[in-house]
Amino acid sequence: MDTLQAIIIAIIEGLTEFLPISSTAHMKFVHPLLGVKDTPFVDMYEVVIQLAAILAVVVLYRKKFFDFKRINFYIKLIIAVIPALVGGFLLKKHIDAALSNLTFIACVMIAGGIILLFIDNVFKRPTINSEERVSNKTAFIIGCGQVLSIIFPGLSRSAATIITGMSQKLTRSAAAEFSFFLAVPTMLAASAKSFWDTYKENPEVIAKDNIIQLLIGSVVAFIVALIAIKFFIDFLKKYGFRIWGVYRIIIGLVMLFLIWKGVGQ
Repeated sequence: MDTLQAIIIAIIEGLTEFLPISSTAHMKFVHPLLGVKDTPFVDMYEVVIQLAAILAVVVLYRKKFFDFKRINFYIKLIIAVIPALVGGFLLKKHIDAALSNLTFIACVMIAGGIILLFIDNVFKRPTINSEERVSNKTAFIIGCGQVLSIIFPGLSRSAATIITGMSQKLTRSAAAEFSFFLAVPTMLAASAKSFWDTYKENPEVIAKDNIIQLLIGSVVAFIVALIAIKFFIDFLKKYGFRIWGVYRIIIGLVMLFLIWKGVGQ
């Protein structure tokens, strides 16, 4: 992977991380189009730039993240991240196999799109409009919803957590914000594990050129994500999920067509 390829992947990550369209699916399918081979470094790179994109949440919501008097906020995030930590550990072999199966990811994209077509009409009359009103129990349930995105790559972590939040009476915007908050500890843990596992098994990947690509990609993903977060919240309040469902179905079908044509194989 050269620097230009790294930048393109980082832009895609920054744009898609907070949208309910699966950043993982987009990055995996752009590989053959860009001529990028799946290597230990590329896999680690994609996890680390996800963390960089998610750190945009910390900047935009810094007053909340650094208000240490609000201990309940941190407790809820800890409770919510536990299911993903346990699920990621127990299901590692399944996750690795699923991430390498592009047909599976494309089918999950389409299935998730169909769900999004109707989700706005399912959860009506929300009663929770801010994180402060989210209980520990609700936080845990949303965390369990996040596990679905680990089991089914292409589902979208944000889609899974937002929809689970809406099922617990959160408004669309409140569910989206809590999803953003939960992404921080989740991706921090995932990035640390990916970096350590990759270094332990392939210490040569921590080379100067690779570190430079990591830094460049992280900065690009962070900047693009800053823009995408604000756009998504405003868009979600006005239009809901239907358009994202249509997008997912179209992209999923395009992916299946490209796989059928043998693109990148």
